[in-house]
Amino acid sequence: MRQAIDELVVATPGQGLHEFTRAVTGWVAQTGIAAGLLTLFVRHTSCSLLVQENAAPAARRDLERWFARLAPESRDYEHDDEGPDDMPAHLRAAITATGLSIPVADARPMLGTWQGIYLFEHRTAPHRRQVAVHLIGK
Repeated sequence: MRQAIDELVVATPGQGLHEFTRAVTGWVAQTGIAAGLLTLFVRHTSCSLLVQENAAPAARRDLERWFARLAPESRDYEHDDEGPDDMPAHLRAAITATGLSIPVADARPMLGTWQGIYLFEHRTAPHRRQVAVHLIGK
């Protein structure tokens, strides 16, 4: 068994789903590991990771609008240290995931035809998000 570990940086222009499948696929390919298990972990509390539809932009827009209704920006939250998008960002991250596990075969993540890997930015301001990547296999 071999393993590789690194960190990818995803620059976000603000709220929304930001695909970084190519960066992940490129990293997996350069490890030389052909089969195994890939783990992704975002090192922040106000964004999350998703595997989501990557062909129809309307699906992403609908998802973003649904989250905006579910956890709206408001000054009514007790935790608003960084503004009205602070606590909603934490709520949205709490009901999604900070980590993903994806099988790898033939030196590629085993994603379905219409699946992409996304960082879901829950804050309105641009950020540089760190995503830890770990691959174990042979």
